[in-house]
Amino acid sequence: MYEVFLKHPHSIGETYVEHMTAAAQFGAVMIAAGLACIIHAIVPALFARTASNAVAALYAQMTRRRPLPLEIDYAI
Repeated sequence: MYEVFLKHPHSIGETYVEHMTAAAQFGAVMIAAGLACIIHAIVPALFARTASNAVAALYAQMTRRRPLPLEIDYAI
């Protein structure tokens, strides 16, 4: 059970609940940005910077919350 639920959160200095909350928030932002991209594809005047702003914000947030060295995981 440790390998499945706790190893990764602990490797970045988070509890399971902290990691679950952060990952769910990241996912919700990515879904919203993806929908904005689809709308932008149809009507280019709408949401011109929404996805790129979301990506930049998520990257900044992710790099700030990484207290330990990044663990490279090649598993799919």
